Amino acid sequence: MLHKHLPKWIAATAAALAFAAVTPHAVAAYPDKPVRLIIPFAPGGSTDILGRLLAEALHPILGQTVIVENKPGAGGNIGGDFVARSAPDGYTLLLAAAGPTVINPSLYANMPFNPAKDLVAITCIEKEHNLMVVKKSLPAKTLQEFLQYARANPGKLSFGSPGNGSPAQLAGELLKQKAGLQAEHVPYKGTGPALTDLVAGHIDFMIDNMPALLPQVKAGTIRALAVPSDARASAAPDVPTFSEAGQPGFVVMAWKGLMAPAGTPPAVVDRLHAAVVKALQDPQLRARFQELGAEPLGSTPAEFAKQIADETAWWGKLVQSTGTKIQ
Repeated sequence: MLHKHLPKWIAATAAALAFAAVTPHAVAAYPDKPVRLIIPFAPGGSTDILGRLLAEALHPILGQTVIVENKPGAGGNIGGDFVARSAPDGYTLLLAAAGPTVINPSLYANMPFNPAKDLVAITCIEKEHNLMVVKKSLPAKTLQEFLQYARANPGKLSFGSPGNGSPAQLAGELLKQKAGLQAEHVPYKGTGPALTDLVAGHIDFMIDNMPALLPQVKAGTIRALAVPSDARASAAPDVPTFSEAGQPGFVVMAWKGLMAPAGTPPAVVDRLHAAVVKALQDPQLRARFQELGAEPLGSTPAEFAKQIADETAWWGKLVQSTGTKIQ
């Protein structure tokens, strides 16, 4: 775009001034052209899966096609920064996840954007369970058997994640910390590639979002051991919580939300919020989400903004305790 190489505050001001020329009629007619939904991760992960389901459901409600674009890299920062620098007109949106929104500000020494200032919260679409899974050939059928095996083989196990500093990596580091384990972290460019290697047996375990992992569990190509949640997931009722499996105090939930560039008119934010809430009321979409281990929400913009602030503080403490840092 024209001002992409200018300092961020100048670019933001230019975008705001440009949008100020838009008439109230144009806002009222929103949307009158296709909307882009940016997925800040590679295809195959839960953000991609759920984002595409939402985009399809929004089409008839908005009366416009919602085009999904994957812009992976830097733990979601590339996609997040792209949206932050886009015109605040409601036509470029971010399918937000915890990584680039509430974790990376504490993790990256040089964040290209400030999620709290450069993006506006629209709604938390859903919360979802994470799932700990192991390769099929690993001789552990329960979490306790896994912990015993890992302790008997220090440094020999490896766990995958969608990338350095991802929630999946931090969950693995937290497990190592709490259970006294040694295991090597192997970062990938998304959950999809990591899951492929887990199925192939090249890595030993993962703790990641349930929507991406559960189909492989049901297919029998990997084994589920536990969910790091307060209660069992309705999508996987036979899988115990970490507490039930003998490792209390290990709770790491995930979520997906919708965000737009800062400066997006409140009327457009309200239109998008209402559209998502309506989409989430559809029984078929709700059932599909729940089958994947995701619970539909549809919180207000204010509720989602508070959630982001609260979780930024919580994840910041976890990042500090694990010593994880990215330059």
